[in-house]
Amino acid sequence: MLLFRNFSLSLNEGEIKAIVGPSGVGKTTLFELILGYRKPYSGSIRSKPFSQVFQDPYSSFHPTYTIRQQILEVTTMDGYEALLMQMGLEESLLDSLPHKLSGGQLQRCSILRSLLMKPKLLLLDEPTSALDNLNQLDIMKLIIQNLEGMGVLLITHDGDLARWCADEIIKLG
Repeated sequence: MLLFRNFSLSLNEGEIKAIVGPSGVGKTTLFELILGYRKPYSGSIRSKPFSQVFQDPYSSFHPTYTIRQQILEVTTMDGYEALLMQMGLEESLLDSLPHKLSGGQLQRCSILRSLLMKPKLLLLDEPTSALDNLNQLDIMKLIIQNLEGMGVLLITHDGDLARWCADEIIKLG
C-alpha cells in the first residue's frame, strides 16, 4: 500500500509544523521514515541531528535505570534546573526509576531529555497526550520558548493544539 506519493517536507529552524489526521493515515509511518526505522520505496529522507518524544513515555525509558542515568547516556545536564522548574518537576524525580513516576511526569522527563539534547530537529509524536490540559499548554509553551536552533515536527490528532502552536499544518487523510 502506498501512503505517500510526491511528498516533500522541509522544516526551518524556529518553525513548528504539525502533521494532523485520523488514525491509520500514515502519521506514525512518516515519523518512522524520518527516524530511519523504515526505508522509503523511492526518494530520500535527509534530516539534521534529531531527538524524539514518543506518545508512550513508558516505552521511552529502560525500567532498571534512573531517569538521570538515562539522560546522561545521551546528553549533559546543562540547563536542566531551569527546564525542571518550567515543567513543574522536582529534581528528586530524576533519581527515580521510570515505574515510580506517573505517565505525565515520565512524559515531561522524556521532553526534558529531548530538549537537553539540543537537537536541530525535534520529532514529537502526540507528546502531550499523557498530560492534563494545563500541563499540555505549559509544555507546548516551553517547547516554543526553546525553538532557537531547532525545528519541530509535531504529529497529533489534536487539531486545536496544532492550530494553536504550528506555523503550518499538513493534513493527512
